[in-house]
Amino acid sequence: MLPRFCGPAAGDEILKAEIPMLDVEDRYRLLIDAITDYAIYMLDREGRIASWNAGASRFKGYAAEEVLGTHFSRFYRPADRERGLPARALRHAMDEGRFEDEGWHVRKDGSEFWAHVIIDPIHDRNGVLIGFAKITRDLTERRQAEEQLRKAEQQFRLLVQGVTDYAIYMMDAEGRVSSWNAGAERIKGYRPNEIIGQHFSRFFPEDDRNTGVPQQALEAARRDGRYESEGWRLRRDGTRFWANAIIDAIRDDRGQLIGFAKITRDITEKRDAQRALELAREELFQAQKMEALGQLTGGVAHDFNNLLMAIQGSLDLLKKRTTLAPEAQSLIDNALLATQRGASLTQRLLAFSRRQDLDFEPVDLPNLVRDTADMLQRAIGPTIVVTTDFPPDLPPVRTDPNQLINALLNLAINGRDAMPEGGSLFIGARLERDPQATHADLQGAAYICLSVIDAGHGMDPATLKEATAPFFTTKGVGKGTGLGLSMVQGLMAQTNGKLVLRSQEGAGTTAELWLPVMEEPFRKTAPDEARTAAETPPAAATLTVLAVDDDPLVLMNTVMMLEDMGHTVIEATSGAKALAVLAERPIDLLVTDQAMPQMTGSQLSEVVRERWPHIPVILATGYSELPPEARADLLRLSKPFSERQLEDALRRALSASPCPQR
Repeated sequence: MLPRFCGPAAGDEILKAEIPMLDVEDRYRLLIDAITDYAIYMLDREGRIASWNAGASRFKGYAAEEVLGTHFSRFYRPADRERGLPARALRHAMDEGRFEDEGWHVRKDGSEFWAHVIIDPIHDRNGVLIGFAKITRDLTERRQAEEQLRKAEQQFRLLVQGVTDYAIYMMDAEGRVSSWNAGAERIKGYRPNEIIGQHFSRFFPEDDRNTGVPQQALEAARRDGRYESEGWRLRRDGTRFWANAIIDAIRDDRGQLIGFAKITRDITEKRDAQRALELAREELFQAQKMEALGQLTGGVAHDFNNLLMAIQGSLDLLKKRTTLAPEAQSLIDNALLATQRGASLTQRLLAFSRRQDLDFEPVDLPNLVRDTADMLQRAIGPTIVVTTDFPPDLPPVRTDPNQLINALLNLAINGRDAMPEGGSLFIGARLERDPQATHADLQGAAYICLSVIDAGHGMDPATLKEATAPFFTTKGVGKGTGLGLSMVQGLMAQTNGKLVLRSQEGAGTTAELWLPVMEEPFRKTAPDEARTAAETPPAAATLTVLAVDDDPLVLMNTVMMLEDMGHTVIEATSGAKALAVLAERPIDLLVTDQAMPQMTGSQLSEVVRERWPHIPVILATGYSELPPEARADLLRLSKPFSERQLEDALRRALSASPCPQR
């Protein structure tokens, strides 16, 4: 008799037609034996094997004669047999009408495979249990694939969770957060239970939310499949960070949108570093540009000094040697005044190029401002009220007092021009014991911050940025050279100080001059020293002076000034020619230009010191920065100079190194 699960089916008529010589039982037996992907066999009521098909032999490894009559529990692992799993399976099938499970089973060779098992009870026509039908399928490959997939998913989950530099999370189709990794918690500050289920728009600043930026991002990702942007995002504590965000649309096999994957990276440090690099590059470019412009300006100022030297010397000599009508005298005075203004402009150019001749000394700022108050007031006019405030016992600073006065004049005039209807100008100072805390580029233990504050119209950011650029002015054509602030900046650079400008439109301008405090105590010239300097003997009546300059105009004026003093002058247009003269005849004193081709004045002076150490040397130059070979004690005469200044230089040179009287 066939078991119930093998009873007649709808295909009996077909089987009868194709295999007319076999009865129904034989046909079903052939059908079951032909199945090799399933183990299909019968058990008796106690679980002993009563039938065995080819599929059972194929993946369990037993022939029919090896297993018929044996208990089916042999296919279970020892641990499962000890737990009574085979008996429980039969009891469950008998009680519930069916048992289905998956688990590890054992082949004949001892190897294990993952099996899907179905056990059905078999009853006779009277409903009496006569045995069980058991169907087993080998799902090892499927389980291995599922296990590999599970491991891959677990590894991917661990990978995503282990990433802390990126916020990686999922969102549903509406933008609500559905997963949250450790990186998201670190960067954004939310724990998973605080953010899952919330809309991702809470990470955007309020302005972005109001303008619909989050919705636009989702729409772009939904339309294009991917969206990438950079911008400000919010952490849980409300602080901002600069983020690079990528949103990818996720679709199922049918192409339906099921959500979004979002990756966010905090690139605030990278952005700050990039901006700092760009700023450094811009500052380097500006520094290179300013250096090139400074070199050009210094060269122009030097040549201009030579021209002024020739004009001023010629006018002085002409005025001294001729008797002129009042009208002609006025013209000469006017021309001399023009040379003085040219010399002032040259000083500004040299200040900008950091090549003007500075005379550093201790300066008492309150006294300097007090002594120049009248001059400042006259320069800016009666409509501007000047107030000052200096703390007591302010230490002296190291600077050139004359150049500092010019700087104050420039700042005061700028303040006046910013207040055409009148106003107030404040000048004050404060002691800064820790200047590096405010300006890291300052060097020194202490600085005085000298402030000049006006109540004018102020400057916008673009104007403030260009304010110290050379030749930049907002005063209109003919109303300013554009060199005032450049000169102040050059002076501060040469004194190891700093010019700081702060301004806002409608709120006035503050100019701060950071000046280093003089380390030595302030020392005034003693009366004896002043008397000694006043009693310096005059220059000898007659000297043989060697004048050296490559510019014939300057050389001619220098020679004429010396001759006007009564000295004998020998001319030379280069250092080599000067040495040739010195080798041929005795010389009492040497006056030489500095900037000459092939051999500079300082180089010439060194040769003279070695070969003729008794000859005093005066170096005429418009520069304060001399090459390294120039000696610090070399007597310098600033160009353009007058006959009186030249005579004073001769007197000082002879006093320091007297030469034989002739």
